[in-house]
Amino acid sequence: MPPRHNLALKLEVAFCVQGVISPMLSNIFLHHVLDKWFEELARPRLCGNCQLVRYADDFVVAFEDRHSGKRLLDVLGKRLGRYGLTLHEAKTRYVDFRRRRPYGRHRMASATTFDFLGFTHVWGRSMQGKDVVRQITAKGRFARALKSVHEWCKRHRHLPVKAQHDYLVRVIRGHCAYYGLTGNGKRLRWFRYQVARTWRKWLARRSRLRRMNWDRMNALLLRYPLPFVSYVRSRQSFLSEPVR
Repeated sequence: MPPRHNLALKLEVAFCVQGVISPMLSNIFLHHVLDKWFEELARPRLCGNCQLVRYADDFVVAFEDRHSGKRLLDVLGKRLGRYGLTLHEAKTRYVDFRRRRPYGRHRMASATTFDFLGFTHVWGRSMQGKDVVRQITAKGRFARALKSVHEWCKRHRHLPVKAQHDYLVRVIRGHCAYYGLTGNGKRLRWFRYQVARTWRKWLARRSRLRRMNWDRMNALLLRYPLPFVSYVRSRQSFLSEPVR
């Protein structure tokens, strides 16, 4: 019988879903499957300016020419299919992201805004009157963050008020640390208000003897104030109108 180290190895494909190493594996794999392919093969064959932005397995491709975008979308699924990958049907969309659409949305487009990394990208105007791309908290991420606060306050409503306050302060600061972009102030302030509203709701259910009305809640917030909204990044993209 031959030694064990001379036996033929059997190749197997292992999947690591939601693991700590998943983002690193996807970066290494998609660097060859997508990044190099786009820069070396696809981009030279497309018309106008185009750019690929990817984070782990989420990516956005911007095109100046709409026909180039349609061509790439038609072959992208085939390219990924060669390596056992597929496009997410619900997230893969062809978006008409022009600033001005005098004849309405293009017939090939399914939307005029898009979500990427928890932000909804929309057009707006700066204080100087320039056209800018604003990034606001996506509705799904906003609802998920509030649901997490709701569940925590419900489970831990009998903890000391100081312990609850410390946790909610960290939640608001962490939320602002990620979503604190210029132009997203309305969503940030609304999140802070909803956190205070949820906190009051579950504090009111700690006891049936004394109800937590808003007068008592405001007095509590004076003693245990929630942090104000802060902008950790001030970034706006000034873009010009596409020529095609």
